[in-house]
Amino acid sequence: MEDIKNIAERQKSYFRTGKTKDLHFRQEALKRLEESILESEEDMLAALMHDLGKPLFEGYSTDIGPIIGDIKYMLKNLPSLARPRKVRTPLGLAGGSSRIMPQPLGVVLVMAPWNYPFHLLLRPLIGALAAGNCVVLKPSEHAPFCANVSRHLIERAFPTEHVTLIEGGAEVGAALLEQKFDCIFFTGSTSMGRTVMQAAARHLTPTILELGGKSPCIVEPDINLKLSARRIIWGKFLNAGQTCVAPDYLLVNTRIKEPFIEEMRQAINSFYGANPQNSPDYARIVNDMHFKRLTGLMKTGQIIYGGQTDQESRYIAPTLIQADWADPIMGEEIFGPLLPILEYENLDQALDIINEQPTPLALYLFTHDQGIQEKVVRETSSGGVCINDTVSHVLPHELPFGGVGESGKGAYHGDASFHCFSHRRSVFKNSTRFDLKEKYPPYRISLNRLKTLLRFM
Repeated sequence: MEDIKNIAERQKSYFRTGKTKDLHFRQEALKRLEESILESEEDMLAALMHDLGKPLFEGYSTDIGPIIGDIKYMLKNLPSLARPRKVRTPLGLAGGSSRIMPQPLGVVLVMAPWNYPFHLLLRPLIGALAAGNCVVLKPSEHAPFCANVSRHLIERAFPTEHVTLIEGGAEVGAALLEQKFDCIFFTGSTSMGRTVMQAAARHLTPTILELGGKSPCIVEPDINLKLSARRIIWGKFLNAGQTCVAPDYLLVNTRIKEPFIEEMRQAINSFYGANPQNSPDYARIVNDMHFKRLTGLMKTGQIIYGGQTDQESRYIAPTLIQADWADPIMGEEIFGPLLPILEYENLDQALDIINEQPTPLALYLFTHDQGIQEKVVRETSSGGVCINDTVSHVLPHELPFGGVGESGKGAYHGDASFHCFSHRRSVFKNSTRFDLKEKYPPYRISLNRLKTLLRFM
């Protein structure tokens, strides 16, 4: 593998040529990426099946489809996003003009996780390319087949001085973080996010961190039990629960707890059959390390449905667990097919529980009551909120996706993908036809007169 420092330096030199700033160049880069993805579609789906046991439907709908949709959206909207925007100039600066010019940051590092190995690698790339940057990509070593397909896909579409992909483990990630990039985009755990931020601080490098956390799901008693159960089970067990915005735990009102659990049991059976291990629509745990971690968490709390495992195939059944806040399963993000269930008697009690925890990436609420919906949104904090559904809030291009507090910083998707890799440069041009002599020393106007004049700024 070529020396990482040389790769970064070559990309910096290429960026300084100014080629990547050209609008047509950016559009052609996005088109080449789309073409390479379409040519690689079968290999991508096969790699997802090999690394994660991901069904073809999930592989395309969650990893490939959103990438293609993002490219098409960016191609359609890039001319307006990249165009300088005139803004108001105050009367006190009459004759001048003000505008905001989006500029690329330079050379960007994108570090992706293993759970959606194409989606979370290539969607940030789309924003970085659209903004006019050079990009170094680091896929996760825990999805090696997907990383290999990604490398071929990128090599087919781009010269290495524009976009390059570097495979490897933790030592490669550490070596990359030693370099001075102009932006680092990281998706992964909160603990690793801290490491990335510490490394970036040495160079004052801006970061976009998409982390995770324990995303709560509140279930009020006025809901449609069957529909709500299906939507929660779908969002939780998609990709065998290995989704950063999956509901991490349920807070169910005491009045409906038992009938709701029964509806969830029926939903699991409806989706995956009596034995989900035989279902072609249920994924597997990514590796033995995570399998052992998850089976360890299963030993706490009371399993009320599921619980079957098979280490050889890294299978863990969709599992419902009666839990308590003191259980170890409530002490970390689960990131697997285990759903703890806790109960509450009134909404304020549930909100107190949520607000005592680190800020999550997502918050879910199931209720028809508009007042309760507004109360929960107003009195909690999270990266995003999804009401009467799960996961779907990440789909609209117009909704920025990102965390807050311990769940991350910065946002992307749609327009936000362009903006997070751009610097909004302020440009003011003054007139030379006249000059306001009062602004120069020696100052000739009174303080009261100055206050009056500043009202026009």
